[in-house]
Amino acid sequence: MRLLGYIAAIGLAIAALGAAAVYSGVYDVSATDQHLWPTYWTLRAAMERAIAVRARRLQVPPLDEAHASRGVGLYRSHCLRCHGAPGVAPEPFALGMLPVPENLAYIARTRSTAEIYWTVRNGLKMTGMPAWQYRLSDDEMWDIVAFVKELPTLSPAQYAALKPAAARASKEDDAKAPDAERGRQAIQQYACVTCHAIPGYTGSNAPVGPPLAHIAKRAFIAGVLPNSTDNMARWVRAPQEVKPGSAMPDLHVRVRDAKDIAAFLETLH
Repeated sequence: MRLLGYIAAIGLAIAALGAAAVYSGVYDVSATDQHLWPTYWTLRAAMERAIAVRARRLQVPPLDEAHASRGVGLYRSHCLRCHGAPGVAPEPFALGMLPVPENLAYIARTRSTAEIYWTVRNGLKMTGMPAWQYRLSDDEMWDIVAFVKELPTLSPAQYAALKPAAARASKEDDAKAPDAERGRQAIQQYACVTCHAIPGYTGSNAPVGPPLAHIAKRAFIAGVLPNSTDNMARWVRAPQEVKPGSAMPDLHVRVRDAKDIAAFLETLH
C-alpha cells in the first residue's frame, strides 16, 4: 500500500508540473519555433508505428504503368502544392508548415505501398494531411500511390514531360446503406466543427452556427425543411440551393458522405 501511495504521489506531482507548464504558456507553439527533439521523436515514432501496424491489414492490388499514368494528373491536382515534385517546389504556404510536408521521393523509397496508401486514405493527425477517402475514390487513391512509388526514378525533366492519362470515371458507391459511424468521421473531415459545437467531438467546436446537440429532435432543418434523414442529406450537400443566402456554404459533400453524415446526426437526440 505504501508503494502505491508513493506512485500516486509521483503521478500527481508530474501532473501538477505538466499543468503548471501548460498554464504558464512556457511552451512556444509558434510555427517559427521547431519542436523540442523529444517531442519530435515521440510524435514521429508514434506516427510510423501506427501506420505500419494498420497497413499490415491491407491487400495491395496489382499496380502498373496505367495506374501511375492516371496518378500523374491526380498528384498534380491534389498533392503537388504541399509535397512538390522533382524540380518543382511546394507552394509558399506549405514551406512554412510545421511539420513540413514530406519529400515523397524519400517516402516512396522507405515506406511500403500499403503504408503509403493507408496514409493517403486516412490522413495524419497534427499535420496538414487530410483523409483523401472523403475526396477521392479508392481507385484514384491507388493511382496516386502508384505514381508516388515512381517518384524516386524521375528526373526533373522526365517529370515535366509526363502527360497524365485521363482519370477513370469515379466509382463512388452511393447505393451503400448509410453508416452513422462513418458519418461521425466524415463530419470532422468536412470541418463542421469550425462552425458548430457537436457532442462527442474534441476540437474547435466554434459557436458560429447553431449547436448540433439534439438536432434529431428538431422539427425543421434551417427553418425550411422538415427534419428527416433524406432532407438532412440534401441540406448537407446543397445548403445554398435549399436556402439561398444561408451562411452555410456548399462544401462539395459527396452523396455517400452526406447520407452518412445525416445518419450520424440522426443519433443526436
